Amino acid sequence: MTRILLAAMGERLSSSDLSLPRALGVDRLRIEILAGLTVALALVPEAVAFAFVAGVHPLVGLYAAFIVGLITALIGGRPGMISGATGALAVVMVSLVAEHGVEYLFAAVVLMGVIQIAAGLFRLGKFIRLVPHPVMLGFVNGLAIVIFLAQLGQFQVPGSAEHAGHGMANGEWLSGAPLYTMLALVALTMGVIWLLPRLTRAIPAPLAGIAITAAIVIGFGLDVPRVGDMASIEGVLPAFHIPAVPLTLETLQIILPYALILAAIGLIESLLTLNLVGEITGERGGASKECVAQGVANTVTGVFGGMGGCAMIGQSMINVSAGARTRIAGVAAALFLLCFILFAAPAIEQIPLAALVGVMFMVVIGTFAWNSLKILFKVPRIDAFVIVLVTVVTVLTDLATAVVVGVIVSALAYAWQNATRIRAVAYETPEGARVYKVSGPLFFGSAEAFDELFAPDSDPARVVVDFAESRVADQSALQAIEKLAGRYEALGKRLELRHLSRDCHRLLTRAGHLVVDSDDDPDYQVATDYSVRTGILGGH
Repeated sequence: MTRILLAAMGERLSSSDLSLPRALGVDRLRIEILAGLTVALALVPEAVAFAFVAGVHPLVGLYAAFIVGLITALIGGRPGMISGATGALAVVMVSLVAEHGVEYLFAAVVLMGVIQIAAGLFRLGKFIRLVPHPVMLGFVNGLAIVIFLAQLGQFQVPGSAEHAGHGMANGEWLSGAPLYTMLALVALTMGVIWLLPRLTRAIPAPLAGIAITAAIVIGFGLDVPRVGDMASIEGVLPAFHIPAVPLTLETLQIILPYALILAAIGLIESLLTLNLVGEITGERGGASKECVAQGVANTVTGVFGGMGGCAMIGQSMINVSAGARTRIAGVAAALFLLCFILFAAPAIEQIPLAALVGVMFMVVIGTFAWNSLKILFKVPRIDAFVIVLVTVVTVLTDLATAVVVGVIVSALAYAWQNATRIRAVAYETPEGARVYKVSGPLFFGSAEAFDELFAPDSDPARVVVDFAESRVADQSALQAIEKLAGRYEALGKRLELRHLSRDCHRLLTRAGHLVVDSDDDPDYQVATDYSVRTGILGGH
């Protein structure tokens, strides 16, 4: 089953043609810089749109994209990742800005960064390994749908319900010739991106698609939505600015809930992006480092007037598909974005939105795990259910919520499956004793089934319970053993417990004296509150 799921992921990656280029030196530098330029162009409308969603000035989103992108590119856990302002965070920020103002947002972003740094220092990022492959497949599929839906706002009349940001359902849609022109330009961009790699890899295909489409629009003076129709991106260098909020307990009570939610969403999205990029580039590790990098980036962003951010999977996919494999591309993207703000705003504002929509549509095609549709009827039903569930929840709520839901459902399904694996084979010894040879894990989910394996009333005077093929996992398991011992003792029968680990001996109270020591006793360790407090926890 795992091989099938990995095959689904592998087909999606190979279909995006993301093989690692071997060029070095000048060629490598050219690839990285051009990839950074492509990413920077794709970041502009996204940052502006998410600023609209959060209810702040577009420059607040652009500053976040620059600062977060630069810092995480320099010290993040995975080269090739792109970070910036994201929609998952923006939808949380909007109520804080509406109720308390943008200064409270800056303060919350600073606190968010501190929380993320702490998560990295305590190495909490390693828990991302608990996300199973069905959740990852549902995550990328839901993400692809979210990216696709986000682009539909560009098919609205400029200025209609802030078409690129939110309120899309209330906007006025393009129709007639403007709509057909927009669709033709999107198709042109996608065609260039699809065809160019088959002819040459001298420049990234997304950059060529943007350039060709922009040249046609500007050269023929086509009246289509452009970046400048969303908002002006011209500005100055971000200035150091301590959030103007009172340093009181009341302020902390206001911003702490938002900071915790933002930190959790940002880390989940960033760490999943880390894993996804790692699948493409063949790299592992770096989770705790990425947590610290995201925290530092958001802390700095908060004191320079930015709205904070996290890893952006769409832009990261653009980056690696353009051939980027080092930190140079991420740094270049951030610096290009700053140059757009300071010097090139008039030129960048002339780029047609259709070109950027075409790039993002190709990201959607490359991100969606198409083979997961084929394996839905081949994998266990619970895995297929998790894939669909995470996809739907991602679309309806947000990526972080979907991942948490998927992990919980997967964990419950795993617990249920293991709860049904507890078995016991009973036989009589020549001496007249009854031996119960228990197999399967004994934990909270199987404790009740374990109790039902025995028949104290009909058993002989001497009973042996052999745990050689079982695993005592938690406090509930210990309580089940204690309960069983009590039932036999109440009937005046002798009970022996064999092949329990040494820590089981110590943790059992009433039944501890019933344990028979053997040279082949296992040495696994039981996960209980006592184990954690005393440092026992940590075996195999």
